[in-house]
Amino acid sequence: MHNHHLQPPPTTTSTGGATGSNNSSICRITFSTPFILLITTIFSLLLILSLSFSPSSTSLPPHPNPSLFPNFHNYLNSPSNPNDQNTLPSTPPTPPSIAYLISGSTKDSSRILRLLFAVYHPRNQYLLHLDRKATQKERDDLALAVQSVPVFKAAQNVNVIGKADFRYSIGSSALSATLHGASILLRLSNSWDWFINLSAADYPLVTQDDLLHILSYLPKDLNFVNHSSYIGWRESKKLKPIVVDPGLYLAEESEVYYATQKRELPDAYRLFTGSSSAILSRKFTEFCILGSDNFPRTLLMYLSNSPSSESVYFPTVLCNSRKFNGTTINHNMQYASFNSRSQVRRLNSSDFNDLVMSGAAFASPFKAGDPVLDKIDHELLHHNRDEPVPGGWCLGDTETNKCTVWGDAEIIRPGFGAKRLEKHFLELFSNGSYLSDQCQYEKTSSSR
Repeated sequence: MHNHHLQPPPTTTSTGGATGSNNSSICRITFSTPFILLITTIFSLLLILSLSFSPSSTSLPPHPNPSLFPNFHNYLNSPSNPNDQNTLPSTPPTPPSIAYLISGSTKDSSRILRLLFAVYHPRNQYLLHLDRKATQKERDDLALAVQSVPVFKAAQNVNVIGKADFRYSIGSSALSATLHGASILLRLSNSWDWFINLSAADYPLVTQDDLLHILSYLPKDLNFVNHSSYIGWRESKKLKPIVVDPGLYLAEESEVYYATQKRELPDAYRLFTGSSSAILSRKFTEFCILGSDNFPRTLLMYLSNSPSSESVYFPTVLCNSRKFNGTTINHNMQYASFNSRSQVRRLNSSDFNDLVMSGAAFASPFKAGDPVLDKIDHELLHHNRDEPVPGGWCLGDTETNKCTVWGDAEIIRPGFGAKRLEKHFLELFSNGSYLSDQCQYEKTSSSR
């Protein structure tokens, strides 16, 4: 794949780039420059689809800043899963890399930037998506804001989608946009290990050094996805109804409408429900986008007229695949709280202690500018909202300029957040209960 340089939009002076086919145009900021049995032991010891492409055609960016990546050549050519072995490492393993898709709508630019700073690390990849409800000027301004941050420019790992998609809360356009983003991230880098999709309403509870440290000791084929085969009330309200999502075929915003007919549930495979947020392995992401197995595409066609396709797609593909159903952990590592009607409620300062004690890596949803976000920044992430969270790659000598001097991005300095994550993972894995909770067919239990 080759990058084709486009003329910048009239409202910006930045240099834009396009990556992918006609359906995957993005504003890319370019610059000059087995497995589970070992987990408890390790922790105890070592604290859409049309965008098919050949991996050999993946285009690599120009070399990033050598201060951040002194071993850039080795980084590019490292195996996709160097820790897949049956012996404990004699030295700390190389930190993994995460591909983040961060999505928002009109007036969400500031929230996306704040979230980007909170989850930023030079090793990761970031793709920002303002949906089609936002104006092109908002999109251009977001791209310019990204370009103005020196470390983003040096690491060359933050990109903005230029040709945006609709993301309606009902229908399949949100799933389409997620798969679109995942396919672009696969094109942008062949070195990341996990895919995480976040919305502007999400926020981290641990630093990236904390998260990367813990993930470095886990098999890279694990998938963290809330899932349940118990359908219950969802059958009549979210699975059998037929909807028409205008985001799939109209250029302008319109209403989603319901058809009068309903359809039967499939019997060729079993549906699983979950949440739209997940931590997915690169192997599984490639299986959904590029795999020769036709089931991901068959399911996508079935869900194209479903009211809640995004919360069904990934759990169903995982649990109906013999290759991947044994890699599924029934927890998406995101904290959420529900009201008496089983609806997700917004989090606030009264939830702070629960957020900390949850051991989760992320939480959602938050209201824009809620004071609890400032408390998380100050007490858990230790940064200002408009600056990256300090990590081992930050070599500044004072708190005010810590991340203005850069060092090796492979240096990880985990903190108390890593201890919370470690405790949570030990609870998940130590008694083997995850096996009985893994893609099980349930008839009476309720979904998480």
